[in-house]
Parts: sequence; C-alpha cells; structure tokens
Amino acid sequence: MLETAKYNAPLITMLRAGIVGLPNVGKSTLFNAVVANAKAQAANFPFCTIEPNVGVVAVPDDRLQVLADISSSKEIVPARVEFVDIAGLVKGASQGEGLGNQFLANIREVDAIIHVVRCFENDDIIHVSGSIGPLRDIEVINLELALADLSQIEKRMERIRKQARNNKEAEAELAVLENIHRALEEGKAARTVDLDEDEALIIKPLGLLTRKPVIYAANVSEDDLSEGNSWVEEVRVHAQSESAQVVVVSAQVESELLEIPEDERADFLEALGVEEGGLQSLIRATYDLLGLRTYFTTGPEETRAWTIRAGMLAPQAAGVIHTDFERGFIRAETVGYEDLVTTGSMGAAKDKGLVRSEGNDYTVKEGDVMLFRFNV
Repeated sequence: MLETAKYNAPLITMLRAGIVGLPNVGKSTLFNAVVANAKAQAANFPFCTIEPNVGVVAVPDDRLQVLADISSSKEIVPARVEFVDIAGLVKGASQGEGLGNQFLANIREVDAIIHVVRCFENDDIIHVSGSIGPLRDIEVINLELALADLSQIEKRMERIRKQARNNKEAEAELAVLENIHRALEEGKAARTVDLDEDEALIIKPLGLLTRKPVIYAANVSEDDLSEGNSWVEEVRVHAQSESAQVVVVSAQVESELLEIPEDERADFLEALGVEEGGLQSLIRATYDLLGLRTYFTTGPEETRAWTIRAGMLAPQAAGVIHTDFERGFIRAETVGYEDLVTTGSMGAAKDKGLVRSEGNDYTVKEGDVMLFRFNV
C-alpha cells in the first residue's frame, strides 16, 4: 500500500524541450534564466544540470502547496521538465553551415521545440540579419528544418521504392513519405500532415524535425511585456496558421529578476504591469505541449506531483512511482483535486462519497490525488 511516495525520481523518461533560435535573439539569456531560476529554487526543489546546456526545472503548480497544507507535509516535490539550449542556427545549417550538423543532431533528440523569436530593438545587440523581422527569422529556421527533413525523406523514399512493388509494408510507408514530402515541398511542416496512429508509427524512426510540436517564445523588452507589440502580433498570426502556441516572455526581465532581492520582485513586476516575466508561463506551456499530465500523492511525509503522459491508465501511472506498483496493482483510491480542497481532508472527502476506487481500466485525469493499493 502507498500512502505517500518515498522514491527519489519518477521512472517515466523525462521529456526534453529544445530551445532554438537565431544568434542574438535572447535564446541563451532565456536558458540561463531557466537554469538560474532552478538553482534559486534548489533549497526547496531538486535541481540538476546534466550537461552545461541541459537544465531540469520545476513546473510551477500552486496546487502543491494547497495539498501540502491539507496533509501537513514536510516536503513538496514538483513535476519537472528538461530544457536543452541548442547551439545557434544559421542559414545553410541543413548543408552543414555554422554548427548546422550539430544543431540538427541535437534537435532530433528533443521531444518539442521552443523557438525563441526576437521581438525587441536594442542597438547594442546586433541582429544577425541587420534588422528586426520575426517572420523572416522564423522562416530561416523553419526552412532549414524542412530542408533537413526533405533530404532525409528523399533518401528513405529512394531506398524503399523498389521494395514497395511487392511489399505491402514498404508500399504503405512510401505512401506516407510521399504525403509528407508533398507538404514540405509546399512549405508546410510535417506536423501539419494528418496521420493516423499506424502512419505516425511508420515515420517515427525518422525523427522528423518539422514533426515536433512548437511553442514560439516571443522575446520582448521589459516595456512591451504587459501589452506586447506589432512584432508579437505577427508571430501570433503565423503561429495560428500552423496551430502552434505563442508565449510572450522577456529574457531581459527574467535576468533582472535574478539580481533583485526576492521581497522586491513583486513590486518590480507590478511596476511593469505583469505578474511574471513569462518564464513560468513558458515552463507550464512546455509541459502541456509535451502531452504531460500531473497526478498527486500527498501525506505527512511529502506532497509530490507525478508526471504521466496524457491517456495513461491507473496501473501505468502507478508504475511511474515504482514498477512493483504496476506489477501488483489492485486498485487506486482516487479523489479529484477540487473535491479534496473543497472538503478539506481525505477523510471528509470519503464521508461525502467523493473518493472512488478505480481499477485497471481507469484513465488518470489531470489533478487526480491518488493512493495505490498493490500486492507483490
């Protein structure tokens, strides 16, 4: 039986988001703010830097403190997500220009892309193209990713074309590749091509770059953080055309926040007309973009957020804590976060019939508070 999780880390593979952008768009400043924020939280939350360009950060979640107060927990452990700072890209990367080959190799390894777009003017920070043009910048990176995908798809098509004449599987793969090839030739991303589950599995080994989900991080000056500007609107319109999300962020503000004493930060942000510099929103949006969901365990020892993929069943969710929990799963005592908060305690929630006993076929919902019964 589990009352509260006492294991050091979830067994689900941590998903990675790669931060990309042209040189001098604020990409590394933003990444450094992500890492510094995580280090600043290290007194309360676990943090580690795996490599100089990789940081693991806590996902902001106000529900943790509320649950910890209900359970009088000694410790709070948040969900985490991994950010990777990917070397700056230049025009011609798909042909190996600049750090092109390294860039493309690194980006293949991430699960989602945070594309930092410069939406601020600053004479001291020279833009690689000589002027501010968010749509042009987006086009440069998207074109390089698309060209890399085209090259890969064409090589694969050439390899299996002969097999497709008398092999049904090869024929099916060729049809999917031709479909994506057509879209890329028309200037569309591979993610805009509607594929069923089987077709998506066929092309998964290719690790297509334009198949990865994207968030555009519109990086603005502190003056434009509350209202945005015309460049941000351009990015929004473009993102809408490819069903991508936009988060307005100010790497400048996030850097400045780190220099200000904690008790003065709220006043600083209030003067700018905002509640945060955009970083917390970006982390939350990335977590959602990766298709991740959170359930909680809570008790006197700790309140912990556990990360699962959307659609996971109760035994799989239990297995995120420990494989024994999945192997010996019996049932999960489950209550919704809102129900637990409204009633004020697990006992009161049980008295009102709000605690459910869920079995093997239960799909875990966002915010479920769970206690697993198992036998091994």
